Amino acid sequence: MAEKVIVGMSGGVDSSVAALLLKENGYEIECLFMKNWDDDETCPAAADYKDALQVCNTLNLPLHSVNFSAQYQKLVFADFLKSYRSGKTPNPDVLCNKEIKFKVFLEYALELGANHIVTGHYARIEERESVFRLLKGKDITKDQSYFLYLLGQKELARSLFPLGNMKKKEVRHLARKAKLITHKKKDSTGICFIGERNFTQFLKKYLPPKPGDILTIEGNNVGTHEGLMYYTIGQRKGIGIGGGFGDKEAPWYVVKKNHKKNHLIIAQGHDHPSLYSTTLKAVNLHWIHSDSSNLPKTVTAKIRYRQDDQICKLNTEKQNSVIVHFEKPQFAVTPGQSIVFYDGEECLGGGVIDGKIT
Repeated sequence: MAEKVIVGMSGGVDSSVAALLLKENGYEIECLFMKNWDDDETCPAAADYKDALQVCNTLNLPLHSVNFSAQYQKLVFADFLKSYRSGKTPNPDVLCNKEIKFKVFLEYALELGANHIVTGHYARIEERESVFRLLKGKDITKDQSYFLYLLGQKELARSLFPLGNMKKKEVRHLARKAKLITHKKKDSTGICFIGERNFTQFLKKYLPPKPGDILTIEGNNVGTHEGLMYYTIGQRKGIGIGGGFGDKEAPWYVVKKNHKKNHLIIAQGHDHPSLYSTTLKAVNLHWIHSDSSNLPKTVTAKIRYRQDDQICKLNTEKQNSVIVHFEKPQFAVTPGQSIVFYDGEECLGGGVIDGKIT
């Protein structure tokens, strides 16, 4: 009897090819389209559903549709806004994977009798000695293990990533060969399930402006910001101070937020020392199959998606926090963002950046 799986169909090329591959391998397949945001004015859910339905019709697969908007609001978006209010810059895609795709969706699929859920993530799952390990995708330019570090043994045991060993160009080739409508569809780059939009204007709908002074690192007042939550550490564009400041033509960057005084602190030049740090504190740690006491003495880490692996050492401070010492200074360490740890190709887990130390 064929194993039953449910494919999370987004209406994009990756999930389309994931379904195609499992059909070719003899699985019993049903597909599920999740709608997790109700603002149809800016979110292309209807168009994505239409594409997902056409793919399923081409592959002769059933497609379910379910609305998880209430769960998304409660489990992801509320935390997203809370983090911004506190002056941090959260990573909603990480929490969305944990709470929606690999919890709400997984539980829903299991109730429908599925053995596994299937997604189009570029990552790999390997079982060794009854332990499930999360590995980077073979296409290093598309690897998404960074966004999956909050998964654990239960989730990995019930998940399949058919694209983990593939290059993106191979995926599009297979989609084109199978005459799937999504073969030319561009990759989505917006917030998980919310879509692409003017981000500051989007935030203003939920977090009203709170203007304050923009100061240089030397203490000179050079303008007014709209609200600290609209800016992130390392930001260059959109600061809004114009030209005429400083003694050189180099661009300005956000280096700090003073929440007590409501000041946005900036410095000039990408190489300014205030933009770099060698040590940070991470909290809310999650380890995929071990804990920090079992980790290698030296690991690598990413403090943002697509960053090259950075060599570092970990000093456990408390059970749920760690001090990370980098071999090389890191640009724009941003509170609220995720730091993810690796041992070679294996994703070990990660945490949330609390702030830089030195």
